[in-house]
Amino acid sequence: MKKIAANYIFTGITPPIKNGVITLEDDGTIIHVSENDAGNIDNELIFYEGVICPSFINTHCHLELSYLYQKIPQHISLPNFIKEVVQFRNQLSVNERLISIKNAEEQLIKNGVVAVGDISNGDSTFNQKSKNNLYYHTFLEVFEIDSLKAKETVMNAKKLRKNYFSPTQISITPHAPYSVSIELLNLIVKETPSILSIHNQETESENIMFKEKKGDLYEQLLAFNSAIENWIPTNKSSLQSYLPYLKKAERLLLVHNTYTSKKDIEFANANFKHLFWCFCPNANLYIENKLPNFSLFENETCTIGTDSLASNHALSILDELKTIALNSKTISLEKMIAWATINGAKFFNIEKQFGSLEKGKKPGINLIQDIDLQQQKLLPQSTVKKLF
Repeated sequence: MKKIAANYIFTGITPPIKNGVITLEDDGTIIHVSENDAGNIDNELIFYEGVICPSFINTHCHLELSYLYQKIPQHISLPNFIKEVVQFRNQLSVNERLISIKNAEEQLIKNGVVAVGDISNGDSTFNQKSKNNLYYHTFLEVFEIDSLKAKETVMNAKKLRKNYFSPTQISITPHAPYSVSIELLNLIVKETPSILSIHNQETESENIMFKEKKGDLYEQLLAFNSAIENWIPTNKSSLQSYLPYLKKAERLLLVHNTYTSKKDIEFANANFKHLFWCFCPNANLYIENKLPNFSLFENETCTIGTDSLASNHALSILDELKTIALNSKTISLEKMIAWATINGAKFFNIEKQFGSLEKGKKPGINLIQDIDLQQQKLLPQSTVKKLF
């Protein structure tokens, strides 16, 4: 049995506990969370300066792109980023890619992550994930704008899915609204109705494409696939155009939301019950040099992701939170920690083990140090250490 305490304990589901104590089994299972008794020092208790919280849930990552670390320039816009990824796709050996995946996972663990929602376009990450160093839910991402190829696309994904180590931890999911046909969207929801993820409004040209069938994104897609010429604009925002086709999904993660408006959020809430909004702010800065308006989402159910090492300097949830804290005065540390922990656990339906500090759970425990304790604010120099 172990006892740990800190200046504040953020459980993920309750207000911060000042000078709280957590009693644990040796394996990290929580026996008890006590309030305001850290002053009763005994020989068993270890007190940490800083904030204790559950280990993080990274709801959006691309481990298979880890080999692209520092290979793609910053601030080039999403259409050009996509072009760069395609150009670099086959430039490293299989072994080099596998090593980069393993190293990326080690970085996630070091940075206090216990569960990951990971995008896969192939099976390169499957073996590493099967080692169960982290909990993974894999989103097997598909894209095809040609409606005549929708069935073939889903069939190929189903074949790939058979190679995965856990049939309950993998979903066939759409890449983005601009890269899938309506027919493909319908087939995806029919195949995987439980949990889906989609890249949403990551670039301004996405909304322009849906409204006017023009812009940088449309031109880049046209260069890849002439079938986009048959695509019909909706004269609506991207979100308002595609979301009705995903209504049968039980839980849906909208990722990035950089150009999502208040009207889009209202539309989404009116048309979808179990909606989660994922932010990857450092990737948004890396690619578009633009951030979402976080204040619009203050009352929404939000989660945090890192995106990939192709579009980020590190796989660190804390770094993402620091960026939000630096650019938003309305989102409290308590709320951000909930975004980084319990909300992600609820999305993946793993909250019985992860996401909050509660009796009987083994969620992993992080220590955040070098923090403004008086204001309960993250600082640029704040760090995270995995305790259990």
